[in-house]
Amino acid sequence: MQSIFSAPNPLLFGSGAVKTIGDKMKEYGCKKALVVYDKGIKLAGLADIVIGVIRDAGLEAVSFDEVQADPPDWSVEKAGKLAVDEGVDIVIGLGGGSSMDTAKGAKVLITNPPPLKQYFGREGVVTKPSVPLIVIPTTAGTGSECTPGGTITDTERGIKVNISGVGAQVTLGIVDPELTVNLPPAITASTGMDALCHCTESYTSKRANYFSGVLGRDGTKLVAKYLARAVKNGREDIEAREGMSLAASLGGMAMSGAFCHLSHDIGRSLGAKFHVPHGNGCAVTLPQTMKVVAPVYPEKVRYIAECFGKELAADATPEEIGQAAHDAIRDLVKEIGLPSMKGLGLDLDELLAVVPDEVVMQAEMSAKIGIVTIPVPVTKELIENIIRDAWNEALED
Repeated sequence: MQSIFSAPNPLLFGSGAVKTIGDKMKEYGCKKALVVYDKGIKLAGLADIVIGVIRDAGLEAVSFDEVQADPPDWSVEKAGKLAVDEGVDIVIGLGGGSSMDTAKGAKVLITNPPPLKQYFGREGVVTKPSVPLIVIPTTAGTGSECTPGGTITDTERGIKVNISGVGAQVTLGIVDPELTVNLPPAITASTGMDALCHCTESYTSKRANYFSGVLGRDGTKLVAKYLARAVKNGREDIEAREGMSLAASLGGMAMSGAFCHLSHDIGRSLGAKFHVPHGNGCAVTLPQTMKVVAPVYPEKVRYIAECFGKELAADATPEEIGQAAHDAIRDLVKEIGLPSMKGLGLDLDELLAVVPDEVVMQAEMSAKIGIVTIPVPVTKELIENIIRDAWNEALED
């Protein structure tokens, strides 16, 4: 099997790494930064830390603090306009995936005129090079510090789409686990499950290769060891925070080329149509996804189940393996307190009326450009069954 892997950008990892921002700006010849973040990052004091480091280095910083969840195209265009109007020569994305994706979009628009929708697409999108971009995650989940593009909500069509290409490219990712210490348990749980989805889905993707396998396996093992600890004692357990930050970055790397599949396809629809937080939306059907892919990749799913302590007989059937992985992940979701479909306030009939068609459409669009990640045939019936199974389990809670 041929394997293609590209490490899209350098990554600086470690406690205290955020203190190097000023030095990195000078290294890139930059003097004025657009710092992109949301209100929560401001309230947590993290924006002040980053802006303080920049100004202490004798450099300038302009803030865009209006990042929206599942960033809509209009909000990203607003950030891009501010960057152009202020004449910044570097963009810094600080926060979770929404902040980093907004920063990527703002970078695109500095040298590529709006509207942003001109640059939607995963591969084959042509954009002009832009200013340097540093992304600094404050959660351990999205892995956006290691991915060459971002996800934006196309408000005209009501779907999530990708931006990519050289215009959105990350120059440097800075991962400082200390920035995640004060994350609330609910956000730690949601973003941590996003990391697990990245690791397990890229590992079981139809496009998986040797490199995504190594990264996905190690990331899965780290989540199994550290996520519950980070949720329960995140302020004190810096080892757990470091482990989850590493898992998130590995998951981001594992997605490069392999991409994700069923849980993410469903999660994107839940986010775009029902405004479900991304990690929660992906997590609610990850147990069912493992059952679906087990007959295709039984040894891979066995590994995932065993990471979470499940013991399986040597001659276990694919169905038994899939059920073990399903149970292991469902137990984790319950342990860390993530809500079920019922807990998210979702209505089964509304889900079935929207999500299956949306996922099938996404799969067909990807197939047209040669990207097939889901290891089983994608049908409306398959997605309906996954949603019903997840819903019926929710009713048992």
